[in-house]
Amino acid sequence: MMLDAINALPADAFVACYGALFEHSPWVVERAAALRPFADLHAGLMQALDAASAEEKLALIRAHPELAGKAAIDKTLTEASTAEQASAGLDRLTPEEFARFHELNAAYRATHDMPFIICVRLTDKAGILAAMEARAANDTTTEVATALAEIGKIVKLRLDDMA
Repeated sequence: MMLDAINALPADAFVACYGALFEHSPWVVERAAALRPFADLHAGLMQALDAASAEEKLALIRAHPELAGKAAIDKTLTEASTAEQASAGLDRLTPEEFARFHELNAAYRATHDMPFIICVRLTDKAGILAAMEARAANDTTTEVATALAEIGKIVKLRLDDMA
């Protein structure tokens, strides 16, 4: 869809089309609808996210599943998250790798009270594990900012998939 057509969509149609870009958080797209017209759709969506409160941003981060976590095991990930985690090989972990992900997820959540967020489509399981280990020592403020930047990358790739 061309940008002019996207900008002309009624708000409910805009949300219906793009509401799933942000994991279980259509409110970001609802707010973005009011900011149109956009010169760049991704930038407009991120502008809506940037304007959100700290609590809302944290809620968005917490709406994301843990990598290779319970939702993946239970097959309750969104279709997009399932494909993204599979692209990094997280659906084919050895028992040792799975245990390591579980351990790092738990440690990260205990430290930061949120799931570890990374754009898995831009790396592989070794890169994800290295990032989990490296970022574990960061302060939570840094990790919130990093998680939001990673969400921006995820949304960009999801938009590219729609084009």
